[in-house]
Amino acid sequence: MSAPGLHIDIAIIGGGVAGLWLLNRLRNRGYSVVLLEATALGGGQSMHSQGIIHGGVKYGLDGSGGLATAALAAMPGAWRECLAGTGEVDLRHCKVMSEHMLLCPGTHLPARMAGAFAANMLASLVSRLDPGDYPELLGSPDFRGPVYRLHEPVLDLPSLIAALARPHADAIRLVDWRQARLCASEGRAHIEFAGCTLKPQLLLLTAGTGNAQLMQVLGARRPAMQRKPLQQVLLRQARLTPLFAHFLNTGSTPRLSISSHRRHDGELVWYLGGELATTGAASSTSALIAQARRELHEVLPWLDLGGAEWATLHVDRAEAEPRRLGRPGGAYLGAVEGVSNALVAWPIKLALCPELGQRVEKSLVERAVLPRHTQDLSPLPHMGSPPMATPCWDDQRTWAG
Repeated sequence: MSAPGLHIDIAIIGGGVAGLWLLNRLRNRGYSVVLLEATALGGGQSMHSQGIIHGGVKYGLDGSGGLATAALAAMPGAWRECLAGTGEVDLRHCKVMSEHMLLCPGTHLPARMAGAFAANMLASLVSRLDPGDYPELLGSPDFRGPVYRLHEPVLDLPSLIAALARPHADAIRLVDWRQARLCASEGRAHIEFAGCTLKPQLLLLTAGTGNAQLMQVLGARRPAMQRKPLQQVLLRQARLTPLFAHFLNTGSTPRLSISSHRRHDGELVWYLGGELATTGAASSTSALIAQARRELHEVLPWLDLGGAEWATLHVDRAEAEPRRLGRPGGAYLGAVEGVSNALVAWPIKLALCPELGQRVEKSLVERAVLPRHTQDLSPLPHMGSPPMATPCWDDQRTWAG
């Protein structure tokens, strides 16, 4: 396929939160950027997130958080600046579901937790609540505190993706890989369309699990990707009230993480993660729902779940291999083997998107990639705009089983 070349500073493949974040940050820095998405914005891992902007506290409870805690500790502050309109990305139109998460250690509070909380890194992220400030759901006389407030906001995913996409809609394209071709020649990546070849200074792969196939197309075997399977549980019931909380058991890792989300009809849905989702990744739907019932009965025994509707959702979290100590030491950004102008990224966690942006900008400096081209995408064939993905709690297919 021979076609005129369209030179652009940066091409991004993948329209999840990571790709959209980089689109915003880089265009704000004056780069000409186009983002290509094959299905729907947020349609992969992004829209399956609980929306929690982790600050690393749950990795620091046993004092062994290390790089994971260090990388995440600054993230809530960075996101809050963006939500206020003073950060690197304008998120003033993103809805905040809750300003904080709660941490409920029960009666098994590990002594080492107190030491972690006292660390300077985490002190600004944690405060202990007085019983009078507990949410109504935890006001039962049977509840055994204490309760800590984690200063980690919880975001509404559809409004987050819309807030990132709206300002740069002119640079977002729906790509059909049956009519376009990603390829590499002489060690450089480009994208061929009918009547036009897109030639970026830098190609960024931010397609989550889809990165593996994109690298295969480019003939690259490194960096290798691995999948971390999860199975989340969803619960809907007319009597539910909003709850945003991590519940601990005898260990320091949350046995159960609960976030609350509104369906399009206003009905509240609890989205359950934590160890439940990790250890139950291979469980049958019925077995995992039964386990979720037991977990909820243990942490909230007074909660009446009669008439509740349940569902589960399989999610693959993509990350670079090998997994570093089993915990994220920061967002991953690496060179694509044999392709001099391509980088692959896995933010690993939603919260780490600002850190990923910092890594990308550092790489641009190291590679001497400067804003050189105008943002004129008119030579590209008409491709349309990708739709917004439907949240899992609004997707009838989620509840069909």
